[in-house]
Amino acid sequence: MTRVKRGVTSNKTRKNTLKRTKGYRFGRSTKEREAKVAIAKAGVHAFAHRRDKKGDFRRLWNVRIGAAVKKFDLSYSKFIGALKTKNIELDRKIMADLAKNNPETFAKIVEMAKAA
Repeated sequence: MTRVKRGVTSNKTRKNTLKRTKGYRFGRSTKEREAKVAIAKAGVHAFAHRRDKKGDFRRLWNVRIGAAVKKFDLSYSKFIGALKTKNIELDRKIMADLAKNNPETFAKIVEMAKAA
């Protein structure tokens, strides 16, 4: 059997690990052992925060809709309730975008919801 030297692969692994921690502070960006831990933790947080991001955006849309509806003397909850009773099925993302970028279209939706 021929002898296999592992220096090249070890260096490649080490270099790739440290490349992934570029910009981290203190020893996490320069020390291999700390860098491995940092990468593992970053992965865990990334996984959790991808799910949190969905809730964060929904909260943002709710605030935007609530702020836009205040001009029409409505609260957010009454507006959403009115939309449900009128069977107007627009999701919050679209309504928040309309409230921000197309206020006249959003005003028409509010009037449709208010009409009793």
